[in-house]
Amino acid sequence: MLVLRSSGASPFVRKVRIAADILGFADRIQVVEADTMNPAPDLLSQNPLGKIPTLVLENGETLYDSAVILDYLDALAGGGAIIPQGWSRYDALRLEALADGIMDAALLLVYEGRWRPEEHRVQKWVDHQKAKVERGLDVAQARHAKPGGPTHVGQIALACALGYLDLRHEGRWRQSHPKLVAWLDDFAKRVPAFEKTKVVPA
Repeated sequence: MLVLRSSGASPFVRKVRIAADILGFADRIQVVEADTMNPAPDLLSQNPLGKIPTLVLENGETLYDSAVILDYLDALAGGGAIIPQGWSRYDALRLEALADGIMDAALLLVYEGRWRPEEHRVQKWVDHQKAKVERGLDVAQARHAKPGGPTHVGQIALACALGYLDLRHEGRWRQSHPKLVAWLDDFAKRVPAFEKTKVVPA
């Protein structure tokens, strides 16, 4: 049994869970919660950064972060299932990196509001993170918002990024990015795991 260290509404954990479902590995993965704000010794021994997702393999080895884990799961499935070959590989990995960057910036905005007192927030830094999200969404809409096509790591990551913006940023992206809205609706229909891994706002 593989063990996936998880935490709440992490979009990066959701990436792994969706990929595992697509590849037929969902029943082989046990999801175990971890507190990344106060990581226990077991998590630190599995990932010295104390971050999730971390995948613990059956031989005790650990893998992190989500991009590495998805690469491993694709290889475990025989290769080429969610990471294509040729130039398409780099196109998919580039989209994954773009979506991961959107998620990183969106997470930092959440942490800023959750952990830093309002009087200590730096608006220039907040605006810097918001601009990353906006530029990423603009590129995703211009280049990657065509519904359909093979489901790969880039599409999985983009869906998780948009889902996280719905969860923690009130879906404000939807009004200015209608093609991405249509793309996400199509993805959700094609990939049932997207709905199965949806987190209800607390």
